[in-house]
Amino acid sequence: MTRTLASLFGPLQPMALAEDLAAPLLAMPILEGAAGAAAARAEAAGPSVPDRFTVARGLAVVPVRGILTPNMAQYERWFGWATYHGLAETLAHLAASEDAAAIVLEIDSPGGLVCGIEAAAEAIAAAAVVKPVHALVSPLAASAAYWLASQATEIVMTPGAVAGSIGVALTAAAHVQPGANGAQIFEMSSRHARAKRPDASTEAGRAELQRSLDEAEAAFHAAVSAGRAIPAAELAARLSVTDDPQDGGATFRAPEAIRRGLADRTETRAAFYARLTARTAPKPRSPSRAFAARAAAAKAVARS
Repeated sequence: MTRTLASLFGPLQPMALAEDLAAPLLAMPILEGAAGAAAARAEAAGPSVPDRFTVARGLAVVPVRGILTPNMAQYERWFGWATYHGLAETLAHLAASEDAAAIVLEIDSPGGLVCGIEAAAEAIAAAAVVKPVHALVSPLAASAAYWLASQATEIVMTPGAVAGSIGVALTAAAHVQPGANGAQIFEMSSRHARAKRPDASTEAGRAELQRSLDEAEAAFHAAVSAGRAIPAAELAARLSVTDDPQDGGATFRAPEAIRRGLADRTETRAAFYARLTARTAPKPRSPSRAFAARAAAAKAVARS
């Protein structure tokens, strides 16, 4: 039976992921057998991490693709998916680079793990203090990917793009009957580490899991509130699809996302890049005084 990428994300991992939109990626097979051995040999031969950014005419473009993880090097090598460590390093470098007058995060991601995202989000916010950082949602910035986008100077959505899914979730399981081998499994933790393995079948276990999720959501909301300049007290209501602030977590197409303050404008990719490159393209340099003096001298010699 072929294992899929979904099998790598076990229970009790807080995820900022739009699972319905991530389904095609999670269904991708893990490279095993001959294909896996070939990939392992290629990896052993040397690093093959794809370029994390390109710079042209003063504009640095950083792809933010796939299911986001802290530092899953295999995903970065095989699929070109972004990692939080890679993004943090890239944004720190580009913030200090004289070659990049502005930065574009070109986003196509359903989100990913919560662990590690705050360092990447802080790196984006820090870069935006130094120079413009533009998030281009083309066509998806959901959950963790939107967390990152919210720290940019502006968020632009291409026609038909989707953004949002602001919230955190996890999958928990409890053994309530014997398994396939006839054994009843009990998971235990030491006396003062009950929160290490919360039992989702108990009220106390569910309370601990809820505490963990709410803590992660609070960090998510705080980042969006600061990045989008939305008062924290108003954010939950803006994200809800009903009059109840608890009914958040939905995704929105561009017009609705803009109306709710989650994005700034809709633009085609061509128009977006034309607008930015017009600002960042090097201006023609006027001749220096030394050059002008040499030119004048050359003219004088030519006339004599």
